[in-house]
Amino acid sequence: MKEYKIKVNGNEYKVEIEEVGGTITNVSAAPAPSAAPAPSAAPASAPSAPASAGGVKVTSPLPGVILDVAVKEGDAVKKGDKVIVLEAMKMENVIEATADGIVKEIKVKKTDSVLEGDVLVVIG
Repeated sequence: MKEYKIKVNGNEYKVEIEEVGGTITNVSAAPAPSAAPAPSAAPASAPSAPASAGGVKVTSPLPGVILDVAVKEGDAVKKGDKVIVLEAMKMENVIEATADGIVKEIKVKKTDSVLEGDVLVVIG
């Protein structure tokens, strides 16, 4: 079961998605617990694959369509910088750099469809 936090109209929700045999079978959402309202929620970021000789791989956290590529190969990025905008479940998700470095490779372009875990950008 994958667990995500999303923010809709200023309200934060905890979403759990269960996948069985490649098919999503159960989706549940509930307000996320919070001690105090956050001034601004951090955009969703993709977990990075382990660093390899090729660099740090920024991967897609869920299936969707690439709406924007905010960087070019050779750009310097810092951890947390926006690199990709991904539309998934009719919401725009900002995918952030997971490490400081130089964008070595961009694996996607605008309008590409991606699956969960697909490599979007390599940072070296």
